[in-house]
This record gives sequence, C-alpha cells and structure tokens, in this order.
Amino acid sequence: MPNPFNPATEIRFETPSAGAVSLAVYDVEGKLVKRLVDGPVPRGVHRVEWSGDDERGSDVSSGVYFYVMRSGDRTLTRKMVYLK
Repeated sequence: MPNPFNPATEIRFETPSAGAVSLAVYDVEGKLVKRLVDGPVPRGVHRVEWSGDDERGSDVSSGVYFYVMRSGDRTLTRKMVYLK
C-alpha cells in the first residue's frame, strides 16, 4: 500500500511460524527486478518497503510490477503500479 505508488510502497505480510521467506519484485515480463527478503524471518507481521529501484539501486520506469512471496509451500502474488 498504497497502490498505485510513488515514491515508495509498503508490503505487509504475516508468517504463522519462523522460517525461510522469499519476497521479490518482478516486471511484467517475469524478469527479477529486486529481492526484498531472502532468508529466515521470525513468526509475526512484517513490513518491507520498496522504493521503485532495482538490484543495482537504479530507479525503474513507471509501470506494472508484481511481488511474489514464497514461504514453505505457500506462494502469494500481487500486482503493483508504480507511477513517476
């Protein structure tokens, strides 16, 4: 939230138990834009901010992006719109 966003958005997620989580942003072609979380997290509610940058720290262009969160056998995908 918010969606659409500029200059940043907050992604909230909850893990029922401690464990490995992968949270990454992809463009509409399925190309990895940025890894936001990749490793163990404790049980509970988490908040991660994405400010519209890629793995190198460069600003991405306006458009549609998807975040994909994987935890255990669960996968969640949501659409975001970045407006400059």
